Amino acid sequence: MHIFQQSLFKYLLALVLLGTVCSLGAYTYLTFKQAATAQVDDLTISVTGEGEAVAVPDIGQFSFAVTAEAKTAEVAQNDSAEAMNEIIAYLAEVEIAETDIRTTNYQLNPQYRYEQQNCTDRGYCPPGERVLTGYQVRQMVEVKIRDLEAASGVISGVGSRGATNISGLRFTIDDESELQAEARSKALADAKEKASALASELGMSLGRLVGYDEGAAGRPKPYSVGNTMMFEESASDSVQPALPTGENTLKSNVTLTYRLR
Repeated sequence: MHIFQQSLFKYLLALVLLGTVCSLGAYTYLTFKQAATAQVDDLTISVTGEGEAVAVPDIGQFSFAVTAEAKTAEVAQNDSAEAMNEIIAYLAEVEIAETDIRTTNYQLNPQYRYEQQNCTDRGYCPPGERVLTGYQVRQMVEVKIRDLEAASGVISGVGSRGATNISGLRFTIDDESELQAEARSKALADAKEKASALASELGMSLGRLVGYDEGAAGRPKPYSVGNTMMFEESASDSVQPALPTGENTLKSNVTLTYRLR
């Protein structure tokens, strides 16, 4: 009986040792397999795609200022308001919508002069005394023109009504969302094509997408027409210059990161 128990104990011990060895072997195999898989999964590529969309500008933009000076702030503001109201009324006459007229800056500033003080016998001249002389109001306004054929006439009309600092006319696109979407779609297609070609050259295939970045889109560069017009009361009788608008291009770039398999 004692011998039988010893044999049974040895048999069970052997089974335990065998099971332990098998478990260690399986664990080692899985560990190496996971490590190899992890190394493959860690392989990634990043590619950048570019796309662009082209459109004809549909609006013109320009800005102007109205400036008024007076002894008191109230008078300066009233004078500025009267001049600006006349210009706004004119813009309404030529069918510029209120939503296309926007004040970009309004300033009321005191104006000073410096009175020189008498110098002393020792040659010292004290700083001049600052004396308030009045106030200046300056209002900057930006205008969108949707009828591009009328653009030059509108600018002439604004100038003949006392506007100053009139900027050159810029042709641009009012709503860029569709143009942005088109450029982005082309950039994505370009990036996917580059990624597929690169993976093929490496003897691998594309896995899942793990990264996406969209760079700042290139804004359409507005086409500007310098302001060389002379503003006269009879501006409507003058010959208006032709203003070709050309085309604007919006660019997009995206970066895609893929795992390889």
